[in-house]
Amino acid sequence: MKELSYDAVVIGGGAAGMAAALELEAAGRRVAVVEREERLGGILGQCVHNGFGLIEFDEELTGPEFAERFEDRLSARPIEAFLGCTVLELEVEGEAKVVSCVSRERGVMRLRAQAVVLAMGCRERNRGNIRIPGSRPAGVYTAGLAQRLVNVEGYVPGKDVAIIGSGDIGLIMARRMSWIGCNVHAVVEIMPYPSGLTRNIVQCLRDFDIPLYLSHLTTDIYGRDRVEGIEIAPIENGALVMEKAFKIPCDTVLLSVGLVPENELSRKAGVSINPMTNGPWVDSFLMTSVPGVFACGNVLHVHDLVDYVVEESRRAGRFAAEWLAGRRPSRELRVKAGANVRYVAPGRIEPGRDNKLYLRSMIVKNDAVLEVKLDGKPIRSVKKGHVQPSEMITIALGAADLVALAAQPDSTLEISIQ
Repeated sequence: MKELSYDAVVIGGGAAGMAAALELEAAGRRVAVVEREERLGGILGQCVHNGFGLIEFDEELTGPEFAERFEDRLSARPIEAFLGCTVLELEVEGEAKVVSCVSRERGVMRLRAQAVVLAMGCRERNRGNIRIPGSRPAGVYTAGLAQRLVNVEGYVPGKDVAIIGSGDIGLIMARRMSWIGCNVHAVVEIMPYPSGLTRNIVQCLRDFDIPLYLSHLTTDIYGRDRVEGIEIAPIENGALVMEKAFKIPCDTVLLSVGLVPENELSRKAGVSINPMTNGPWVDSFLMTSVPGVFACGNVLHVHDLVDYVVEESRRAGRFAAEWLAGRRPSRELRVKAGANVRYVAPGRIEPGRDNKLYLRSMIVKNDAVLEVKLDGKPIRSVKKGHVQPSEMITIALGAADLVALAAQPDSTLEISIQ
């Protein structure tokens, strides 16, 4: 078994992994990236629509174009990328971390490092996760799988389409399927508000006159060998009204019912998981409960924009480099989600430096106010024209905002939405 040594190993070669690896290498560290696909870029390779890079590059790019820019940077640096390589296990041996992986070309390898960055991204929830009743005919796909079939493999999964869930991938696929000549009959959403970005509701549904059924539950997927249709019923005042149920004929069903951080490897390595995000608990260094193991991007919490993934992952790479150099947080404040906030990441901040926090609203509201309190005392207030669960909120807290807190032991920062 071949064993190689590095300062740091990054697991995942998507936008998060590449951004973290570049920061580590820029700090003078010897870095390896392990990616299970045959090329870098992750999910970006199948996202042929535009809308990427408005923050990162100040221009609108497709997913492959965005990924290519980072691939070019990576290839210009002495960063070793193991492609077509699947990680089997992450073990902690004393202060070292050992990544066991296998590839067709190299066989089984052990990559030994002092630091590991988790950047495995996320996966789609499927029919089993949401327990839709009915038969099990052919023609039921996750939206991401359908996206790969159409954009990468060149297959059309069906002609008459219904989409369950209004997540961004499903909305984008509603438009994509319309472009290739399919009939998209409906997008069905159980919540009273869409799960995707507002711009996707406008550009992918309204511009194509695709009906969006909010507050509707899919009660049946029917068909013997192939999907023949779905049955949906409205939810009124919190109750399912079956007498108003109706059927939508279709031969294909796409599921866009949420994403889950890919953390099976993390759990086996002993990393503590936050049940609100299904990603690791991390401190102000974006370090998990296992010293020397860091997390960033969609494996930490599901982002709405890849630009934010890159921003966060750069910080993870810098923090990992600082940790390797022997730096540790001087002091940390605990951060918790307050009223109308689902979660805040990271779970701790360091008062003596600039911090960036990411959070999700639990409500849809215009003219909202983001309130930051320390031990119940307001220290910051930010007005937001509109908040909704599908759009991530970021807030920067600089050292100047927190300098007066240095003498306060065991303080808690709370962020709420009013």
